[in-house]
Amino acid sequence: MKVDGKHFRTIWLEADGATVGIIDQTQLPHRFVTIALASLDDAARAIATMQVRGAPLIGATAAYGVALALKADASDEAIERAYASLIATRPTAINLKWALDEMTAAVRNRPRDDRLAAAYRRAAEICDEDVAINQAIGRHGLPLIAAIAAKKKAGERVNVLTHCNAGWLATVDVGTATAPIYAAHDQGVPLHVWVDETRPRNQGASLTAWELGQHGVPHTVIADNTGGHLMQHALVDMVLVGTDRVTANGDVCNKIGTYLKALAARDNGVPFYVGLPSPTIDFSISDGITEIPIEQRAAEEVATIAGKTADGRIETVRVVPDGSGVANYGFDVTPARLVSGLITERGVLTATREALGRAFPERAAAPPKKISPEAAE
Repeated sequence: MKVDGKHFRTIWLEADGATVGIIDQTQLPHRFVTIALASLDDAARAIATMQVRGAPLIGATAAYGVALALKADASDEAIERAYASLIATRPTAINLKWALDEMTAAVRNRPRDDRLAAAYRRAAEICDEDVAINQAIGRHGLPLIAAIAAKKKAGERVNVLTHCNAGWLATVDVGTATAPIYAAHDQGVPLHVWVDETRPRNQGASLTAWELGQHGVPHTVIADNTGGHLMQHALVDMVLVGTDRVTANGDVCNKIGTYLKALAARDNGVPFYVGLPSPTIDFSISDGITEIPIEQRAAEEVATIAGKTADGRIETVRVVPDGSGVANYGFDVTPARLVSGLITERGVLTATREALGRAFPERAAAPPKKISPEAAE
């Protein structure tokens, strides 16, 4: 995608061929800042502090984190330390474990002198694969938007509601939930996106709105609780969200508040779709509500908010009374029964074990080991 007319990915190798560049997403939307990751600790910190975020990008960053670790030490012990350090950064997104398993498989049985090059090569492949997957999601999701547009009167727009950020900032490029939106926009389909602000971190208001604006997609930022009202008044044609983990049965784990959008969509007959890259499927679990570890983040994300003052300063202010307790659950689970379809790189699937297994037999046959909440902490 483009920033001020210049193409960017969210992660790249710098000119030295070893240091990893990223966009510091904690600075958006008011500042566009890139930073360099030179070590395993840098990569782990970037994931934990959400300088990079979104399940696919977390996986890609972890992959390069392993390469950075091997640059300092190519031993078996270093691989194990890198895995342990990175897996502990974000417990909910399954792409993290998938990428670490891919990296371990790529380097483990090689001579030490070959490991570094193999690590950088596999990390680059993971990034390129993510882009290709997201482009395919866009191709498969485009007909869903086009079909709605075909039923509209001349000049009427397709209204899409999204939650959090599942755009190119959450991936290496293109995005998951936004991939069909960008594909439709680029083909001239008239559309408009309702962008949930997505408290507490405002990743819809600060990230999705920013990237849609950069691409010229018409959009409107709304408070999180506005979606149901819009659906009741026929102002939403479809809901399109991303996901951090999908179970073998099709339950969808996404940013907190997604479940409420799915309930409102079902009550109002609005289709609810999920942009789903296959590395996000966790075939080792079936019940998302009981088996997916839900990240609980710092209270300050709820108690404070950052913004730009009239004179251009970026300030953080407290919005919760001193002494009030704060709970900050990062994700919730939408049961498969509320999902109209999973838009994957291999087509639009029903949210069932059978459909996922048929589409991705190579992954369903050898599911990854479970990550227990205790092991992830």
